[in-house]
Amino acid sequence: MEINAAQVKELRESTGAGIMDCKQALQEAEGDVDKATRLLREKGLAGAQKKAGRTAADGIIDAYIHINNRIGVLLEVNCETDFVARNETFKAMVHDIAMHIAASKPLFVSSEDVPESVLEEEREINRNRALKEGKPEKVLEKIVEGRMKKYFEEVCLLDQPFVKDPDMTVGDVVKQTIAAVGENVIVRRFARFQVGEEGEG
Repeated sequence: MEINAAQVKELRESTGAGIMDCKQALQEAEGDVDKATRLLREKGLAGAQKKAGRTAADGIIDAYIHINNRIGVLLEVNCETDFVARNETFKAMVHDIAMHIAASKPLFVSSEDVPESVLEEEREINRNRALKEGKPEKVLEKIVEGRMKKYFEEVCLLDQPFVKDPDMTVGDVVKQTIAAVGENVIVRRFARFQVGEEGEG
């Protein structure tokens, strides 16, 4: 079933869940918003994500230096209170994500941070690639969207498979921490340094 942007927006505003989670829930619920809301709540996504609207003005900056001293990461993650900033679960998650950045070289925190010019260029490349592969015109958009999802998994931190557990994304790890500490948690920004490479992150 085709789910439109207005349905996703409505569900996202009422639950605070992520765009992809809302889209998936609506597809499972065949467009029924109430049923999709219930599905999100059952998965624990609506509850954890509702905290996402709250201000996260506290937090910590973590530094990770790889064993050979040739890769380093600075990462800022925010939470709502100093109490959670000192929480071991929160601190361990931040350090794990800093280590993940060192290993996986993301370029952006989330897909929302990718500049429009970069998105347009990627879409154009993928559209031309699909045309050269002889894909029919009517399925081009679906193919492009699928490849864009793959692109986000490669370059966006929150969409990347987590190095310590590739069955989860980094975004899933953040959601788990939100549920565990009971506060909104936001990965704010990072910088990754590698000896001999141009600056990234």
